[in-house]
Amino acid sequence: MDRTVSIEGDPHIGVFTRVFEDIAVIPAEAPAELEEHYRQVLDLEVVRTTIQGSPIIGSLLTGNSHGFVVSGLASKKELKLLGEYRELFLLGHGMNAAGNVILTCDKFAAVHPEMDARVQKDIGEFLKVPVIPLTLGDIKVVGMAGVATNNGVVVNPRSTPSEIAALERVCDLPVGKGSINMGNAMVGTGLVANTHGYLAGVETSGYELGRIEDIFGFED
Repeated sequence: MDRTVSIEGDPHIGVFTRVFEDIAVIPAEAPAELEEHYRQVLDLEVVRTTIQGSPIIGSLLTGNSHGFVVSGLASKKELKLLGEYRELFLLGHGMNAAGNVILTCDKFAAVHPEMDARVQKDIGEFLKVPVIPLTLGDIKVVGMAGVATNNGVVVNPRSTPSEIAALERVCDLPVGKGSINMGNAMVGTGLVANTHGYLAGVETSGYELGRIEDIFGFED
């Protein structure tokens, strides 16, 4: 099955959807074909909703097998639905776009370097992972500068050796540089993945797909 998709022509699937090991959260109005593609390639259940009334799920939601971290501006109805699948940690203050400011899986969480130290600690305890403040390629919104699964981490191709070394020390996973959608360094905007598979934005080249497969360990 094709590993590249779009949402009504938009290749930024990581902005609009969030993938976990067992579920994908997609916009309420996403096409049925997208839902089926996610089900088949990623082997999961699909949940439809909005967050803050918006379709940019990937920017406002993140988490791992232990819980969801979500914007504190989400509605009660939205939180009730998400709460059926995980415990919830509401990210308040000015830095509430959880999917933008946190890169996480079941092994670690990397967070925006200006996030309050107490919030960092609380997130680590909630997700049951070590936490590191980090930039990737000097980008502070680490949730969009990388994509992490329990098998590997794809990071902004401009990530420095020191940034990668810091990440490797905390995550104990393969870390590799990649891009999506014909050279877009913000890999989190156009790539979703779990240990079952991955999907990239429709403009992603064969070379870029090969890098993603190598880092995540999907090559035959």
